Amino acid sequence: MSIIGPPCFHQYTAVLSTTTQTPKRRLNRRSVITIAQKSNGMSKPDSAPVWTGGSAGKYNSGIEMSRGIDVEGDGGVSEKSVADYFDQAGVMVELTGRDGAGPRWFTPVECGAPRLNRVPLLLYLPGIDGVGLGLVRHHEKLGKIFEVWCLHIPAMDRTSFAELVKLVNGVVRSEHSRLPNRPIYLVGESVGACLALAVASHNLNMDIVLVLVNPATSFSRSSLQLPASLLSSSPVQSLFSITSPFNQVTGDSMRGFVDAVEKILGQSEASKDLLQGFSSLSSYYSVIASLFPGNTFLWKLEMLQNACAYANSRLHAIRAQTLILLSGRDPLLPSQDEGERLRKVLTKCEIRKLTDNGHFLLLEDDIDLVYILKGASYYRRGRNCDYVTDFLPPTPSEFKRVENEYWWFDPILSPVMLSTLEDGKIVEGLEGIPSEGPTLLVGYHMLLGFELVPLVLRILTEKNILVRGIAHPLMFFRQGHGKLPDLSSYDMFRAMGAVPVSGTNLFKLLASKSHILLYPGGMREALHRKDEEYQLFWPEESEFVRMAARFGAKIVPFGAVGEDDIGKVVFDYDDLARIPYFRTEMEQLTNESLKLRAESSGEVSNQQVHLPGILPQVPGRLYYLFGKPIDTKERRHELKDRQKAQEMYMEVKGEVERCLAYLKEKRETDPYRSLISRIVYRSTHGGLSSEIPTFEL
Repeated sequence: MSIIGPPCFHQYTAVLSTTTQTPKRRLNRRSVITIAQKSNGMSKPDSAPVWTGGSAGKYNSGIEMSRGIDVEGDGGVSEKSVADYFDQAGVMVELTGRDGAGPRWFTPVECGAPRLNRVPLLLYLPGIDGVGLGLVRHHEKLGKIFEVWCLHIPAMDRTSFAELVKLVNGVVRSEHSRLPNRPIYLVGESVGACLALAVASHNLNMDIVLVLVNPATSFSRSSLQLPASLLSSSPVQSLFSITSPFNQVTGDSMRGFVDAVEKILGQSEASKDLLQGFSSLSSYYSVIASLFPGNTFLWKLEMLQNACAYANSRLHAIRAQTLILLSGRDPLLPSQDEGERLRKVLTKCEIRKLTDNGHFLLLEDDIDLVYILKGASYYRRGRNCDYVTDFLPPTPSEFKRVENEYWWFDPILSPVMLSTLEDGKIVEGLEGIPSEGPTLLVGYHMLLGFELVPLVLRILTEKNILVRGIAHPLMFFRQGHGKLPDLSSYDMFRAMGAVPVSGTNLFKLLASKSHILLYPGGMREALHRKDEEYQLFWPEESEFVRMAARFGAKIVPFGAVGEDDIGKVVFDYDDLARIPYFRTEMEQLTNESLKLRAESSGEVSNQQVHLPGILPQVPGRLYYLFGKPIDTKERRHELKDRQKAQEMYMEVKGEVERCLAYLKEKRETDPYRSLISRIVYRSTHGGLSSEIPTFEL
C-alpha cells in the first residue's frame, strides 16, 4: 500500500466506497487505498488481467524462461516492519470507522497490475485483528503474480463467523463462475485460516488452494485461553492500560499482570513469550485500543472459539490443495503440533515448519511468501501445476537467499570450471557453454549430488543462465508420509527450477529453449557402491537424443570429479541389504517414492533409496569439464533413425568418460588441490574473494 503513516496520509486522496461492487483498482500514486464493501455478487475489477483460460497456455507466459535472474520480477519483500503495520492499521481504522459499513474487500495500491498474462486470484483472510494488512510486506511481490484482494473487518463490526463464511463463499463462487479455469488462493492467518477451511468445505469441486498460517483450529489448546479468562473478570480497557507506556515506566500494573500470568501458566516458555509479546505491543497502545474498542477483544475470542469448532467439524470433507506455514515460537497457538494433526486429516496437505518465527509470521523480516510458494511448487495458473509453464525464475533477492545458504561451497571446495570451445580448445571458465537454448547438459552424477549446487550457481552467476534440472520424483511427490526427508528439504531446488523427470517435462523444456541438466545414471550413480566412483551407470538405450534432435538442441557432455576428496563410501547398499533391519528400512523408503525405470534391466534399474555410510575426508577440490557442444540441428532428420540416435548416445557417453579421465589426470598436477594449500594462498592474496589458480591447461 502507499500509506506511509498518519502524518503523510493527508497528502493523498483516499478512495472510499460502500457500494456492493468490486473496487475499481486505482494505480495512480494519489490513491492510498481502495476499499469497497461487497455482497455475494461481484463484478470484475477494472484493471484485472485478461484470463486466457486453460491450464497450459504458451510456454513463455510473459517470462523468458531460458534466462537466469528475473530482474523485473523482483519488487522484493518490503522492508516494512510491525511498526508500519500498526501505522497503516490506525489509518484503516480511522477511515472505515466513519461509514458504519460491514466487512469489505480492498486491493492494496502497492500490488500494482500483474505482469503475467493470466494470474490466479488471491483472497487474504486476516487474523483476529481483522484489518487485512497482514500481507503488507508482501503486497508488491504478490501483486506481480496474483490478483490480490484483502478482507477488512471494521473494529466495531459484529458479523458472526457463519456470516463471514457466507461472504467469502459468495466471492469464491462468483469469481469461479466468471473465470472457471482460474485457481483461487485463500491465504488465511489464525482465525482467517479457519475461515479458509470453512469456505473450502463448501466448495469441494472448485479449484481452491489453501495457504494457512498458524491456523487457529487449535484454539481450545492455546494460550489465548488466558486472555479470555482474564477478560471475563476485568474489562478490556484494564488489559490495555496494564501495557501502556506509562505503566511500563512505573512498572506497578505491569508487574501485577506478570504475576497474574505466572500464577496461571507458571514459569513456562509460553508465559515468557506471551508477556514479551504484550510488552512489545504496549508501545502501540492507541492503535490496539482502536482495533479492540469496548468489549471487542472478548467478542472476537468468542468468535474464534466458534470458528475453531466450525472448521474442525468440516475438516474431513476438504479436498483442496493445502499448504500450512507453522511457527516454532508461536506463544499464542500450538502451531507445529496442530500442523501435524491437520496433515493427517487433510488429504492434500503439506506443511512448512519455520522454527525461529513467532505468531505474526508474515510480518517477520526473514519470511518471503512468494519464495515459499515457489519452493513448495504451490504456484500455478491452471488446474494442475505445470513445472515448466508455471515456473517463475528466481529474482535477485531469492537468488541471494540460495547463495547465502550455500556460501561455504566456494571457500571450502574452490570449484574449477573448464569448458571446451567449438574448435576443441579447453579454456578456464564457462565460455564453451552455449548462451542460447535449447541446450542439454548431460553428465556424471557424483555421490549424493555433491556437484549440483556449485554447477548451477556458477552458471547462473557467470552467464545469467538458469539450468533446469531433471530431478527424481521423490523431490516432488510422496506415497504417504514416512521416513524419507520432508519435502521441504528440496524447496530450494524446486525454486531454482528443478522439474520431475518425465518425457513431457523434457519436451516442454526443450520447446521453451531452456538449458537443461540431465543425469542418465540418476540415483544409481548418486548412490553408488564402494569403489564405483566415476563409473557411469546409464541405460543401454538412448533416452534423450532423438527428442533433443527434434528441437535442434545442443548436447554438452560434462564430467565432474572430486567426490573422493570429500568422502568415501565405506558402507554401501550391498552391506545394508545383508542386515534385515536396514533391508526393511530401504524397502520402506523405496516404496514411499515413485520408482523409475522399473521396466528396465541391468544396474540402472536398481535405484533403491538408501543412505550409504560415508567417511568424511578433509575437503579437496571439485573439478568440472564441459566438453565440446554437439549440435543436433543439422542432423535432425538423420537422428530420427534409432540406430543413428544410439550411435550419438554412445558418443555422448564416451565424451563424459573422456572428461572424467582428463580431470582425474590433470588434478594430480594442481598445486592447490588440498584445502591447506588454498588457505595459505588466500591468506596472502586477498582473502576469500580471491580466485585460486589450478593446473596448466
